[in-house]
Amino acid sequence: MDDLKNNNSVIILKNEKGEEIEAEVICTFDSDQTKKSYLVFTDYTTDESGAWKTYAYSYDPSGSNKNLIPITTEEEWNTIDAILNKLIESKEEKNDA
Repeated sequence: MDDLKNNNSVIILKNEKGEEIEAEVICTFDSDQTKKSYLVFTDYTTDESGAWKTYAYSYDPSGSNKNLIPITTEEEWNTIDAILNKLIESKEEKNDA
């Protein structure tokens, strides 16, 4: 089972231009399926429909490699989608209670 942590903390990232960007962590989780740790965040920019853009990367939870690692496989994207859907369902259930 995937271990989901809803962090909602702010992190500072550098973009490809070297500029610092503030982002909010939506969640982190470890996947038993892919054997990787993931970080999902938003930088509060919006897409054409007005929804917040979200980003996902794998990362090294030990901190020895501080670089975010791009998601490259469909298996990883499916895992991330499933976790985000669980998170959305959980929030909707809390709002309905």
